[in-house]
Amino acid sequence: MLLLLVSPIDCSRKLRKRRPHPGSHKPGHVAKGHKQPSAPGARATANRNHTAAPLDGHLRLWTMVVSWSSSCDMGGACGYRTAVGKQPFDSMIAAGSTLLYRGGEGCGACYEVKCTSNEACSGQPATIVITDQSPGGLFPGEIEHFDMSGTSMGAMAKPGMADKLRAGGVLRIQYRRVACKYTGVKIAFKVDQGANPFYFDVLIEFEDDDGDLSAVELMEAGSHTWTPMSRNWGAMWRLNNGRKLNAPFALQLTSDSGRVLVANNAIPAAWKPGKTYRSLVNYP
Repeated sequence: MLLLLVSPIDCSRKLRKRRPHPGSHKPGHVAKGHKQPSAPGARATANRNHTAAPLDGHLRLWTMVVSWSSSCDMGGACGYRTAVGKQPFDSMIAAGSTLLYRGGEGCGACYEVKCTSNEACSGQPATIVITDQSPGGLFPGEIEHFDMSGTSMGAMAKPGMADKLRAGGVLRIQYRRVACKYTGVKIAFKVDQGANPFYFDVLIEFEDDDGDLSAVELMEAGSHTWTPMSRNWGAMWRLNNGRKLNAPFALQLTSDSGRVLVANNAIPAAWKPGKTYRSLVNYP
């Protein structure tokens, strides 16, 4: 039996870089859930332009509970910052417990959620993205839990009944890991404000398919060698090898399932801290 908890994202938390301990969190109403088998289903479409498909063909369907909070424009422990309130995330977000956050590797992973336990539930699936970490140890005996935004909870409601669904406080929902699909969106690289010619630090976001990365490598101009980067925190990756780095940079991404994608000239020669560079690629 797998026990899960879902509690609301606390919008009063202040955004800060997470290394490695999460910030304060005040959970709302929660209850226990259990794991159950799934029946095969069709491709699901979530709110707005963020769609999902079953990940690796295994249709695992779990049951848990959820309570609501107003939607927050914060990226928390993943580093997405205010991007979570804009397309393609559109506040369809959740914070994951330690086993879901996975030291930052779970950032960007997508989950399909739906409910039928409340009369306001539509029974139709929506897709949420892990954009933050929820502190562990909040609920003794529980293996995993989500903290969901009010927007993501409301997306499970019948038209015009989102407030009524949220007013229920706690309800049982079904969820499963799915592949991410950001229609028409390419992978973006946002250079950290603290980056300089000797220290490169970048946020990577909007990866299709797995949605999360297990490794990133950088190739400098004039080189034919890929240099491994280190996960700084969340979805941030850094390279600091003690010498000046020669831009432009190509970046090689390895997804959670081992799929490799190369973004050539991802970072231009005249890159600037704080600037976002859109690539021309994404996972098919």
